[in-house]
Order: sequence, then C-alpha cells, then structure tokens
Amino acid sequence: MKYCFECGAELTEKQLEIDGMIPYCPDCGQFRFPLFNVAVCVIIFNRMHDKILLIQQYGQTRNIFVAGYINKDENAENAVKREILEEVGLEAIEIRYNESEYYEKSNTLMFSYSCTVTHDNFVINNEEVDRAAWYTIAEAKDNIAGGSLAEKFLLSFLSH
Repeated sequence: MKYCFECGAELTEKQLEIDGMIPYCPDCGQFRFPLFNVAVCVIIFNRMHDKILLIQQYGQTRNIFVAGYINKDENAENAVKREILEEVGLEAIEIRYNESEYYEKSNTLMFSYSCTVTHDNFVINNEEVDRAAWYTIAEAKDNIAGGSLAEKFLLSFLSH
C-alpha cells in the first residue's frame, strides 16, 4: 500500500510502539494498516472420508479446491457453506479450520478449511466451475495443481 485510502497522500513509514514500522499518512496523521481481500479454500471430503472433490474452472485444466471470497457481514464458515453450494451444489457439514496463508498474487489472506458433504452427487450449474470429480486421497495428491496454494494446503492437512 503506497497511498492513503482516505486522502490519497503518499504514505511514509512510522514506528508504532510494539507493531514496528507501519504505513503512515502524514496528511491525515493516521497509521494505515494493510488492506487485503479475505477468502476461503475448502478441502471437500465425501461422507466416507475416502475421496476429495477437485474442480477445474475458467477454462483451465488445473485441479484445485472450491474457493471464494468472504462477503461483507459474512463469517468464514458461512462463506465455506455458500461457496460449496454455489459451485458444486453440495451441503457442507463438519467444517473445520486448517490454516491460513497470505497469497500475494491476489492480495488475499486465504483461510483453508476442510469439510464433509452430505452426499456425493455434485451439480455444476454455474459459470465458475467447468468440471469437478472425486479423487481418492492418493489420486488427489497426484492430481492437484502442482505448486499451487491448494497443493500446499492439501499436503499440510494430510501431514497432520
């Protein structure tokens, strides 16, 4: 963040007690903490917990997880439920937080969750998802987009 979101002035850095060097607007006289997007990414398991749902979207052939931004006035768990319902028509239960990571490419703090869904019959009826398929856990590890944040979340989850 280089400019103040209130007045547009160029930010400097100023020491803030225990927080360290923080962007500061000399015109407003206010510290400007970083602004970023917030999203969820979900490892979806079938009821037997022996398969993981991977999707492809926007014309790409990379296998990833259902993911999406958290809306204003929505908590992360409700975003998980909403995104799964919107993208693959499934109902999420047993939602569990895994970990988070900042993703610089989209200026997004991504929260990783895992969940179980009530049944295996997904329905794609939107423009976001091109394809979805269930994979065994071993197949999911082999077929997830290499080097992606989804792969990192999956491998981290499976290592616990």
